[in-house]
Amino acid sequence: MKQQTICNEISISGIGIHSGEKSTITLCPNKENSGIVFQRIDLPNKPKVKALFSNVYSTNRSTNIRNKEAKILTIEHLLASITGEQIDNLLIKIDNIEVPILDGSSSFFTKIIKESGIKQQNEEKKYLEIKKKIFFEDKESGASYLVEPAEKLMLNVKLDYKSSFFKNQFAELEDINKFENEISSCRTFSLLHEVEGLIRKDLIKGGNLDNAVIIVDDYINDDFKNYLKNKLGEKNITFDLGKLLNKKELRFKNEPARHKLLDVIGDTTLLGKNIKAKITCFKPGHKSNLNLVKKLHKIMIQDNKNIAPEIDFNKKPFYDLEDIKKILPHREPFIFIDEIRELGDDYIIGVKYVKEEEEYFKGHFPEEPVMPGVIQLETMAQTGGVLILNTVDNPQDYLTFFMKIDSAKFKMKVTPGDVIIFSLNLISPIRRGLCHMHGKGFVNGKIVVEADLLAQIAKKK
Repeated sequence: MKQQTICNEISISGIGIHSGEKSTITLCPNKENSGIVFQRIDLPNKPKVKALFSNVYSTNRSTNIRNKEAKILTIEHLLASITGEQIDNLLIKIDNIEVPILDGSSSFFTKIIKESGIKQQNEEKKYLEIKKKIFFEDKESGASYLVEPAEKLMLNVKLDYKSSFFKNQFAELEDINKFENEISSCRTFSLLHEVEGLIRKDLIKGGNLDNAVIIVDDYINDDFKNYLKNKLGEKNITFDLGKLLNKKELRFKNEPARHKLLDVIGDTTLLGKNIKAKITCFKPGHKSNLNLVKKLHKIMIQDNKNIAPEIDFNKKPFYDLEDIKKILPHREPFIFIDEIRELGDDYIIGVKYVKEEEEYFKGHFPEEPVMPGVIQLETMAQTGGVLILNTVDNPQDYLTFFMKIDSAKFKMKVTPGDVIIFSLNLISPIRRGLCHMHGKGFVNGKIVVEADLLAQIAKKK
């Protein structure tokens, strides 16, 4: 399947459930392989924050990402709709700190995505395909996840809170194409006894009877009851056990479980790839969902470890040599990487065409030329340099310094006429300009060189 984005810009406004701040988000088309990107247009320089697990800084009652001082709160419902409509690339402009809560579900986000129109792009979708059963347990929360091979994304969620109102609640989604009708309208929820604690923690400033499901699960003290009557209006609420505080009805008998499933979809979007798997979740939450994504990411790296990337050389590269020169300071005869074929948030794929006329062949076994291993490593390092410098504005103002090379191995000789495909993946998220990568070079599908690289970027003097 091909990657997808939207056809036209479209906006929606509302209040953030935790901050109480009004914001407008504008969904915009984005190019292939760019992923889901938020942009704080209200801040100086309009910083961007990519919707990736490595940018999550908080999972306290919502999923929140940041890039330095730029924060975006409560992104999970919007991300669920983006995945539900199978969108791969999107720029989301936002003029305040938090995504609007709207009615507490994903339905309005799904609606505007469909209204904007969806179009196919030229590049293939990127998938994580699960090949064997994986069991993951979050001992702190009691959540657990079973991930099994499947041809498409399928989800099951079971809730088993102490409250009798959530005993053995179950929800499932067998096909992501059913997200709009079966899941998107299911609202965020809370038990009444939790609400007072959330208010004391300075959360749910924007919460009201129209954007959340609050289930009366226990008797509350008179002081808090009077507070709610004054805030919400006595005629609008009920304190009858088992009822909704706002006197309305659930949209589905198992709406809470369906909403938890919605959250799982939104949070797993932070992997940055589509998932082919059946995921069975017991008592999921934002923090445990994030830990699941981290585990899936490790599997993704391991699966790709010894497989040469597939490249269509008939297609135009992501960066050609002239583009690379705008990023790297290297020049002939010491710029070795020729093309960047793919560039993601945590990986890069580059190409080196090994040519007989290159200078080093004149002196390195001229009768039977072999590409020096140090040049192979330098070419790999230049590829990694493009990945690091792509994380900063004005990359031409920075230099990349390699601090350490570990576990370097040269497995086959490289000779003129060979094409080396370099694949580098982050070992850990980039922090404070430090980048730790694992790289491999392939010729004809076989590994010729590999190493772990540690680099740091610094501004030019």
